[in-house]
Amino acid sequence: MKIVIFGATGSVGRHLVEQALSQGHQVTAFARNPKALKLTHTNLTYFAGDVFDPACVAEAVQGSKGVLVTLGSPKLTGKVRSVGTRHVVRAMEKHGVKRLICQTTLGVGDSRANLNFYWKYLMFGLILRAVFNDHAVQEDIVKHSKLDWVIVRPAAFTDGPATNTYKHGFSPREKNLMLKISRADIASFMLQQLSNDTYLHQTPGLSNS
Repeated sequence: MKIVIFGATGSVGRHLVEQALSQGHQVTAFARNPKALKLTHTNLTYFAGDVFDPACVAEAVQGSKGVLVTLGSPKLTGKVRSVGTRHVVRAMEKHGVKRLICQTTLGVGDSRANLNFYWKYLMFGLILRAVFNDHAVQEDIVKHSKLDWVIVRPAAFTDGPATNTYKHGFSPREKNLMLKISRADIASFMLQQLSNDTYLHQTPGLSNS
């Protein structure tokens, strides 16, 4: 499948690119400096762009069959996730690209009940409050789109290989969670959603248990 990955040089994005290529996808890696990936592959195209530029986003999306969004920023403020995703959604609707897999975070919406005190009140309540709010707006944009979307809500990112032993799609009442998951597992799950309709128009959470 011909896909575009927005946030390709991020910590999850790098795994998405590598795993997608290993699965035979044709990958367009969209980032401010995609060459930072330092990858060479016949199925890999670098697209240097800014998600705040809607024309640039539209150019990258045109002709693709699926889009994965894993936007982030080292800053704890800003609206790169929501604004960037709005431009992606509009570009997809304009060019008739239907499949969108968007990574947000566990804790948004009804999944707030899955969090412990530390994540509810210290991290998302104080330190990462702006980031959390940006993810909430991002989800709202996706949910009100006309796309075939899946919103993936991972717990805190960790290093390490893909395990494929994590929990996914659990209810808000689920408490037996470590609230951690590897970036490799997040990427693996996101790629699965390109061709799996189990969670179509849903917001599955991801976490080790």
